[in-house]
Amino acid sequence: MTTQTETTSLPRLIRDLNDARRELTRRRGFEETALSPRMREGIRRVFGADLTAEQVVDRILSEVRNEGDAAIRRYSAALDGDTNPEIEAPRSAWKAALASLDPAVQDALRLAAEQIAAFHQKQLRTSWLDYGDEGALGQIIRPLDRVGVYAPGGTAIYPSSLLMTAIPARVAGVGEIVVCSPASQGGQISPLMLAAAEVAGVDRVFRIGGAQAIAAMAFGAQTVPHVDKIYGPGNIFVVLAKQRVFGIVAIDQLPGPTETLLVADDSADPEIVAADLLAQAEHDPMASAILITVSQTLADAVIEELPRQLAPLERADIAAQSLAANGLIVLAPDVETAIDLANRYAPEHLCLLLRDPWSCLPLVRHAGGIFVGEDSPEALGDYTAGPSHVMPTGGTARFSSPIHVADFTKVISVVAANRKAIRRLGPATSTLARAEGLTAHARAIERRLERLNSPDSA
Repeated sequence: MTTQTETTSLPRLIRDLNDARRELTRRRGFEETALSPRMREGIRRVFGADLTAEQVVDRILSEVRNEGDAAIRRYSAALDGDTNPEIEAPRSAWKAALASLDPAVQDALRLAAEQIAAFHQKQLRTSWLDYGDEGALGQIIRPLDRVGVYAPGGTAIYPSSLLMTAIPARVAGVGEIVVCSPASQGGQISPLMLAAAEVAGVDRVFRIGGAQAIAAMAFGAQTVPHVDKIYGPGNIFVVLAKQRVFGIVAIDQLPGPTETLLVADDSADPEIVAADLLAQAEHDPMASAILITVSQTLADAVIEELPRQLAPLERADIAAQSLAANGLIVLAPDVETAIDLANRYAPEHLCLLLRDPWSCLPLVRHAGGIFVGEDSPEALGDYTAGPSHVMPTGGTARFSSPIHVADFTKVISVVAANRKAIRRLGPATSTLARAEGLTAHARAIERRLERLNSPDSA
């Protein structure tokens, strides 16, 4: 039986559908992230005042924009303990880092890279021109010139996120891929991260973390080139910085805490369900691991199983905090209702642990990624399946998508009209322009029509 102590790390059980709908439709995102006592202490130490996260980010952005490398070095030392004066990590360090890894890890990184590249190759779009008797219309697809990837390096190192972002950029044909990742107290980036940079084929890596990294990539500095678009997850300071530089550069998204929602029936194995919930919960205390099931028996079995699997985990404390704060087990009357609840939540990861998951796929409207069946765990998608694991969070899967090749390209429209098009479209164009009060627009068309209708026109 589950003890009273163990219940403090269990997900909350919801039986009432109205309560479930209210809980699952509550908008959540990065702006809800509270500053920890450790963060607040660090702010007081560095800035000498109790600043908000927004005030911290605004100050860092301004100083990096105005001072460049000097501000980057100052904040790297103050916030990350990195006193290494060299901002850029030389390529020789990447190669050495890769060679230093266990051969099995090297092989795993290369396998993941191959899978990611193969998946994204299928997404490539081509330019097109449609020729007709009125000229031609079309689109030109061009890759971005230079992009920036932020790779976090705090309590956990995620070389997989670097692969999942940089490799689609490489497939898209981006001219230059820049990576920023914080260094440790010793002034070095994690060897795993440098190895991932080598495998992914990026162009430059800089030892910069936090809001100062976003500022460096957005504005440029003496050492760091400015980029056209910034990608990658991070803490509250990174996300706020991305939000503030949007418009100067493009950004991929404003990621909040990660989340997984499992829809399961009585065919699901409670050990597998518990394992998948814990795989999500161990990411972060703010992560959300949610089960919606039509089976009371399964719910009870998962509640019994979670403490057994939680105890031996290396990140048990983090997983326990996540389950207690954000975990849910929801009972639904049928699978259709369960998936309707999932659509309301619009999860980053939606896992269908059902007897016939394929029949339910058409019911899914909102999710970053769908994991079909018990043999498709989210953990597989996190590393080696192929699709990027950088997915929309906080309900934004209602309107946004995982990282894909199109995120690294832009579309240029092509208009090549001829006189026949002017004759047919010109009068309506002139009428609409005059209706909007833009008479110069109208006259630009009318002069062409007058020329076409003159006796001297061929």
